[in-house]
Amino acid sequence: MRMRHKPYAVDKMLEHPKLVVFKPILYKGKWNQLFDNSKPLHVELGMGRGQFITINASIHRDINYIGIEKKNEVALIAMNRALDIEPALDNLRILPTNIDYISEIFEEGEIDTLYINFCDPWPKVRHAKRRLTHRNYLNEYKQLLKPNAEIIFKTDNRDLFDFSVEEFKESGYELTEVNYDLHSLVDPSNVMTEYEKKFSEMGVKINRLKALNK
Repeated sequence: MRMRHKPYAVDKMLEHPKLVVFKPILYKGKWNQLFDNSKPLHVELGMGRGQFITINASIHRDINYIGIEKKNEVALIAMNRALDIEPALDNLRILPTNIDYISEIFEEGEIDTLYINFCDPWPKVRHAKRRLTHRNYLNEYKQLLKPNAEIIFKTDNRDLFDFSVEEFKESGYELTEVNYDLHSLVDPSNVMTEYEKKFSEMGVKINRLKALNK
């Protein structure tokens, strides 16, 4: 279901400049300065309503988190979710921007972990280059990730997952996990997105891979 346009979303987010960063290009290579520490930097591409990243930021206060979401209305929901957590999430920043600008936002070797959760599968072959796990994107991520940094990718779409496994291999990543039924395992470290929770409860199998930047 398409989310209704909310013209006030930007104004609401502007009220929280510490949490929401509208000019991320200013912090390229300087994110640790913005967080005022040298903790590891974890980035989620397309954070949606923010359940995954806010839970992680709440649990892992020793890690800095950045969530990227291009839809202002959705980023606003994530912001409100983050603001409801106590104590305040000083280790989280929300970027209402497009993933296509990622190389303008992060310096080479700046990211420790990258999360791609349930991205648009773009099922038509002619749209393959739009998939966030296409080799064009993966090669771009390689420049921004530290050596041996990790990408964790989850999807319920088996065709996209199979495509992605091959793209990661072709792009020179080392696959340390290829899992076709994530919830058949007991993994207390796995934080579910809203989408993941909904569909796993319906019996849909969730796929996950982990890849090292080699």
